[in-house]
Amino acid sequence: MELAARAARIRLAVFDVDGVFTDGRLHYGQRADGIGELTKVFHVRDGHGVKRLRQAGLAVAVISGRSSPLVAARMAELGVDEVHQGDDDKLPVLVALLARRGLALEHCCYCGDDEPDLAPLRAVGLAVAPADAHPTVRAAAHLVTAAGGGRGAVREVCDLLLAHATAAR
Repeated sequence: MELAARAARIRLAVFDVDGVFTDGRLHYGQRADGIGELTKVFHVRDGHGVKRLRQAGLAVAVISGRSSPLVAARMAELGVDEVHQGDDDKLPVLVALLARRGLALEHCCYCGDDEPDLAPLRAVGLAVAPADAHPTVRAAAHLVTAAGGGRGAVREVCDLLLAHATAAR
C-alpha cells in the first residue's frame, strides 16, 4: 500500500520516547535524592507537531520501556494523556490502547527506534523509524524520517499525518 494511503487511515499516533522524542542519550548524575536521570532534551518543533495533531482530532500516545517523571511532565505539557511507561512488551499495551479506543491496528501509526519497537512496528498500518534508528527497525518501517530522534523526527511524522488527514476528511 502506498504511504499516502497508509497515512490517510491513521487515527492514533503512538511514539516511543528515548531515541524518538529524544536523541536516545541518557543523562545521569547525582541528584539531591540520589543517583538518577537528570535531564531529557525534547525538540520544541516535535512538541508543536503533537499539539497540531491533537488539534486536528488525531489521538497521540506514548509507550516507553523506561519510566521517567520528565517524560510524564513533557507529555502533560503537550496534552498527551495516554502515557505508558515502564512497558518493555509494547505490543500488548498498544493492542489494549487501540481496543479501548475502538480502533484497529491499521488505524495506528507507530514510531520507534530500537528492537523493543519491532513488534508494534510490524503490526500497525504505518510504521515509522527515525533516521538514526537501529538498522533492523529502519528495515521494518514503511517510512524512515530524514531527521533523527530528538531532532525533528516526531514533527516529520506529525506533518505527514496532518497532510493526509486533511486530504482524507
